[in-house]
Amino acid sequence: MIYFNNVSKVYNKNSLALDDVTFTVTAGEFVSVVGHSGAGKTTLVKMILADDIPTSGTVFFESLNVNKLKSNDLTRLRRRIGVVFQDFKLLSNKTAYENIAFAMEAAGKTNQEIASDVPHVLELVDLAEKIHHFPSQMSGGEQQRLSIARAIINQPEVIIADEPTGNLDPVNTYEIIQILKKINDLGTTVILTTHNRGIVESIGKRVITMEKGKIVRDDKDGKYII
Repeated sequence: MIYFNNVSKVYNKNSLALDDVTFTVTAGEFVSVVGHSGAGKTTLVKMILADDIPTSGTVFFESLNVNKLKSNDLTRLRRRIGVVFQDFKLLSNKTAYENIAFAMEAAGKTNQEIASDVPHVLELVDLAEKIHHFPSQMSGGEQQRLSIARAIINQPEVIIADEPTGNLDPVNTYEIIQILKKINDLGTTVILTTHNRGIVESIGKRVITMEKGKIVRDDKDGKYII
């Protein structure tokens, strides 16, 4: 589904963010990308979304060369990918319902579809009772669950969760990971970046370990070894 072919990214002569990275993510996988700060995890995510372009090498989404897509095609690609951020990126002046409805409106969904689907997805992430609450009225864990609901509402094929538990306590971290596992069990590909060893080992799925822009390990059984 996603294929990196000898991808390198050089920001300047002293900053090699990715160094000849090659790997494949198949449909339905749950892949954790781990490594210390500066290892290249976020740059890798940006490459998938075409928020950044390789200095050399190629990134494919299925048969599409991501960095050769025209604007309209790139928009369509990004709608196939849901993103969950560490800092939530919710609209503070909109309720939980409105935050999700906004994402659906951007994808061209009808008012009837919005009214039907938003309560369902909030129930999936255990926020049904917070439907009319603003982000400021929610805990950090609740805000992240809302962020996940927004990311999955348009049924993307891939969820990218970039350090989604970095600002959360252990209890909320556990709940977020359980939701991501549930989403993966329903067939959605999940790519998680993290530096949390406990998270990785609790998932027990494939782990790609990065160090100084290189992939140094690719384990199928959830081992975090640096």
